[in-house]
Amino acid sequence: MTRPARYEPSERTTPTRARHRAAYDRAVVHAILDEGWVCHLGYIRDGAPVVLPTIYARVGERLYLHGSTGSRPLRETAESGTGLPVCVTVTHVDGLVLARSAFHHSVNYRSVVVHGTARSVLGEEERAAALDALVEQAVAGRSRDTRPPNAKELAATSVISVDLREVSAKIRTGGPNDEPEDLDLPHWSGVVPVATTRGVPRPVADLSPSVAVPAYLATG
Repeated sequence: MTRPARYEPSERTTPTRARHRAAYDRAVVHAILDEGWVCHLGYIRDGAPVVLPTIYARVGERLYLHGSTGSRPLRETAESGTGLPVCVTVTHVDGLVLARSAFHHSVNYRSVVVHGTARSVLGEEERAAALDALVEQAVAGRSRDTRPPNAKELAATSVISVDLREVSAKIRTGGPNDEPEDLDLPHWSGVVPVATTRGVPRPVADLSPSVAVPAYLATG
């Protein structure tokens, strides 16, 4: 079955401010998610909000999040018969927006917010595929160039999944929104681009000289 090109907006995924920056296109949402490495997982613990950073990967319409079997949210997810209500966010900063007034300073960004229910991944086949995807999210091609996890490591690792159903992106681009009466002020105004780049790979000290830098780490 062909999926709609857009996620259906909900009350939780409709911004109260700057609604023109919201986006629901699947391609846009997927691109933002696929570019990142770290998400923030929010949930309620003992009546109070908790937000934790963790690595993640997208496989189709599902996010996989990694953690230790001893971590609180993963343990609560495993113990719950209905799953754990969560909010997952991913953000990329693309520029610092410097206005003539302090009020209009801003940031150019791309973000995704996912509301859903986290569930423990217990099936061996899906769990193995999810762990490979988490490695691939960091560096494409890496999962085939490592030793697979052994039984002890698998026992210490948990994976939870969140389906992409209630999802939105929000994007800001462009320069500052200076007020007309501020245009003649003698203050620099514009955008300072921000980008995340990969550096030259540094081998560990005990790596054999015979092990070459893999092609998937080529920096061009």
